[in-house]
Amino acid sequence: MRSIGELARDSGLGVSALRFYDRTGVLVPARVDPVSGYRWYGSAQLEEARLLARLRRAGMPLADVRLVLAGWSGTDGDLVRELLQAHLRRLEADLSDARVEFSTLQGLLARRENTMTPSRITIRLTTSARALAAALDAVRFAAGTDPELPMLGGVLFDFEGETLHVVATDRYRMAVARAETTGHGGPPAQVIVPAPLVDAMRALLNREGPVRLDVDGDRATLETGDGQASGRCLDHAFPDYRRLVHLPTGSRALVDATTFRTALENGPVRTSEAREHGAASHDLSVLKVAHDGSVVICDDGDDDQNHIAVNREFLLDALAAAGGDQVILEFGVPTAPIAIRLPGDQATFSILMPVRLDH
Repeated sequence: MRSIGELARDSGLGVSALRFYDRTGVLVPARVDPVSGYRWYGSAQLEEARLLARLRRAGMPLADVRLVLAGWSGTDGDLVRELLQAHLRRLEADLSDARVEFSTLQGLLARRENTMTPSRITIRLTTSARALAAALDAVRFAAGTDPELPMLGGVLFDFEGETLHVVATDRYRMAVARAETTGHGGPPAQVIVPAPLVDAMRALLNREGPVRLDVDGDRATLETGDGQASGRCLDHAFPDYRRLVHLPTGSRALVDATTFRTALENGPVRTSEAREHGAASHDLSVLKVAHDGSVVICDDGDDDQNHIAVNREFLLDALAAAGGDQVILEFGVPTAPIAIRLPGDQATFSILMPVRLDH
């Protein structure tokens, strides 16, 4: 017999997924301890669990998965073969439809770009070293590293009046911060500063006093009393981050950052399944807001569907970037992002996408 943890490890399915498949009758354990409720699986169920993991990674609907498993256990090869072929035909049809839609979208995008001729950007402004350093520290952790998405491989500098917003995102998390400036009287403008240049700029900001930031066309330059960092900006468009930060209302919890960080580091975790091709699994912390307003890290036996699972490493990064003694955690519905803010500062925050425990 295998415990649920052992089956999860050997099959590639997460513990929470195995519980889900038990509740839905897809893969029922051979025995459940009547006292503890702990699930135990027979040796033959390892093959079924591995098959189930492959079918779900291939996107097969749960109703068809049931039939495949039934045919597999009953050695009905014809039924299994027909179900696999039917699903493959659906995938091919869906891919063909997707290609048509993407081709249409690319044509629309090309026509839209042809009607837009951006003017050359010229910006000269001054800000304080401390303000710019704090803003970059608050967002740098969220910059993307995926070579397939080069537009996310830096920090957006969004100039609007006397305000500079800096933004970074890798799709799964986003961070926004603000620094006040003087000297920019032109229209709103945006440039994406690549991550290496951001790091070079940040290295010059360990000082007091004003610094000068210039953008001339595709080149950004930071000048301080200690030196200069200059380089080309990324030739890409950045997502409209303002549309991504309007979160549904929900619960707010004020937590002690040090205490909460320690609880995360030492508390229970669950291992996510890699749902994207080539993606690695990662540790999840499952959170809930208790009746007294505190945030609790749930143990492995707490399966309330209203709890929110997040990538633990991402949450620890966000807490470190916030840098305050206390932080506010904002929770919406379990499928909505979590926001991390400092008390009294609505302009600097990060948001994390939740992770589904069941699929």
